[in-house]
Order: sequence, then structure tokens, then C-alpha cells
Amino acid sequence: MKIVQAFKKENLTWNYLTDKIALKNPLVLVFANRLLLEDEAFLKEIKKEFPYEHIIYGSTSGEIADTNVLDNSAAVTAIEFEKSSFIIKTGNILDYDKDAVALGKSLYSSMPKENLKHLFVLSEGSFINGSALINGLEDAIDSSVSITGGMCGDDAKFEKTLASYNENPKEGEVVLIGFYGETLEISFASYGGWQPFGPERIITRSEGNILYEIDGHPALELYKKYLGEKANELPQASLLYPLNVTPPGKEDALVRTILNIDNENQSMILAGDVPLNSKVQLMMASVDGIANGANLAAQDAMRNRKTKPSLAILISCVGRKIVMDQRVEEELEEVKSVLDSKTILTGFYSYGEMAPFFGSRICQLHNQTMTLTLVSE
Repeated sequence: MKIVQAFKKENLTWNYLTDKIALKNPLVLVFANRLLLEDEAFLKEIKKEFPYEHIIYGSTSGEIADTNVLDNSAAVTAIEFEKSSFIIKTGNILDYDKDAVALGKSLYSSMPKENLKHLFVLSEGSFINGSALINGLEDAIDSSVSITGGMCGDDAKFEKTLASYNENPKEGEVVLIGFYGETLEISFASYGGWQPFGPERIITRSEGNILYEIDGHPALELYKKYLGEKANELPQASLLYPLNVTPPGKEDALVRTILNIDNENQSMILAGDVPLNSKVQLMMASVDGIANGANLAAQDAMRNRKTKPSLAILISCVGRKIVMDQRVEEELEEVKSVLDSKTILTGFYSYGEMAPFFGSRICQLHNQTMTLTLVSE
């Protein structure tokens, strides 16, 4: 596997973190600020520097290039597989009347199945139900195929997200990468480091990813009482106080951040499902707790691997970035300390992360986690 990585800020030259070499038919991942992805001149600069056939774009809440956390930039990683292959499919949630399950089913059905080993999802992040998308992808999936990925970001603006494959990035797009190969080894993990606090309550009214009532009270009203003065800063303030949701009959809790609020009916729109009768608590985090969570995620992802990873795709939540602030690169350094020093790190800060729980192959939508996908041939 050969990898070339560089990043560029607007009006500045390219900064290469690896040797600049020509590649054969690489997979090119472009994680960039949303405003830059709307700039056609900037997109032309990317294509001129990386004149390849398979370019995937995704907007972010911060770009990851090795142990650097970047803002207002494009981080580009081009990967040439020597023994493996990939196939890319796309769909747009707006073409499915925002039915994420239907979109997921369609994307998976279009992907060739022979020797398929892993699926990586790069999804629109501003209005899609990530849980429903995963449910659609996994509806008829072979148990040997794993799924990881993330939802695009837009800093902390929550205005819109963009993604695409070989086109100008657009809203509503979901990109699915299928990885194939006998010698391909892909492992993954997800871990948070946030702690629940306050009373444990019950979700008494919800529909999909919309939360209406907690303990019989309007959800938004109750949430605002907890936030106090910070309620005026919603939905951004919710990144600091996500919800810990344990579905009925489940032991593993899922963290949910709020994508938007509806003051009229006092509801909250979350990144993934919040099932009826789930237990729910508020969460908070410390910088040290988040950094330690990244370390634990890396340890889990490295567990039982046969080969050292050449590439690590890191999807971390924008909420973690906001809490860590100037110390945000510490979580990347924690990951790097566990992985091989030669492993190339790429990725972005997101509105949602996708990976199974440790020891499982059933994908889940997470929030406020560090999620890793480790790749080698």
C-alpha cells in the first residue's frame, strides 16, 4: 500500500506530510471545510494536484492529517492498493424522500458482493437519521461484512454538510466504499470517554431520531432547564452535554448529540434513533477523559490484528473538539502512540460516527466518540 498525504489552506501552497510520488489508480479522500468545498476554484486546485479518477469529498468540523487538527483546510490522502480493490457507490437522501432505510438498502444492493470485506460510509450529516441509514445497509448484509464510517460536519454551524464522488460536493449525498481483497485486514473500534451525570430518566415519546418527551415532559423544555443560560446557544451548546441513551433490553448505551431543535413542539432532532422507553441521562466530559477514550479506542482496534496498519481513518466528534479546544491534538497523539509510528492518520471531526461495539460486527451510530478504521494489506 502506497499513501500520499498533503493539506492545503486557502491561498497557501500544498503541505506534504509524505513523499510526493505518482500513484496508480488511488482512492483519494478529501476531507475539507464546507466553504472551501463550495469554491470551484479551490476544487480545481485539488484536482490539479491530485489528477486521479476516484476522488471522494466530505465536509468536516475539522480535518485530521497525521496528528494535526486543521481548520479551514483540505486534507487529502491518496491510497494506492497493491493487492486489494475498491468500488464506490453513491445515493442522495433527497431522491428517497429522506427515507434513510430505503437509501441504505439501495446502496448495499448496488454493491458487488463477491469477496466484499468491508464497507466505509461517508454520509451527509445535517438532516439524515444515521441509525436508519445503517439499518438499511445492514438489512440483507452478509455477517462477514463490517461497516464503519461517519457523518459529515460543518464546523459548529449546523447549516449544511456536503459530500460527493467525482462531482462538486452537494447536500444529501451518501458515499459508500466497498473494500475487496484476500489479504486485506481491516479492524475498527469506537470509544467515548464521556461520563453520565444527573438523574436517569425515561423517554416517553419519540419517533425515529426525534425526541418529544422525557418522563412525560416536553424534552426540549426539560433539557433547557439543565442547560440554564447555555440554552440560548442551542443547538451548539448540546455538543457539551449530549445524551446517554440505553435502549430497552440493551446493556450498551449510545451517546446522542442534538442536530437541531424545534421550539414550536419542544422537540429535539438527534443524529440517530432514540427508542421509546430508553433510559436517558445527560453527559459531560473532561479533556483527560476524552484523550484517554481515544487511547482505549486505539487499543481495541489493534487487538487481535495480524499485521500493522498502514492507514488509520479517524472519525471524531465535533463535541470532543470543542471540549478539548487547544489540547485537541492530544487525542490524535494518544492514538498514534498505540499504533505503529509509520501508520498514516487521516480523518475528520464529524456529526456522527459509525462502528460496531467492541466484539460485535453489528454497526451502530455513535456520537462523541473516537472511531477508528485500521487498514492494511
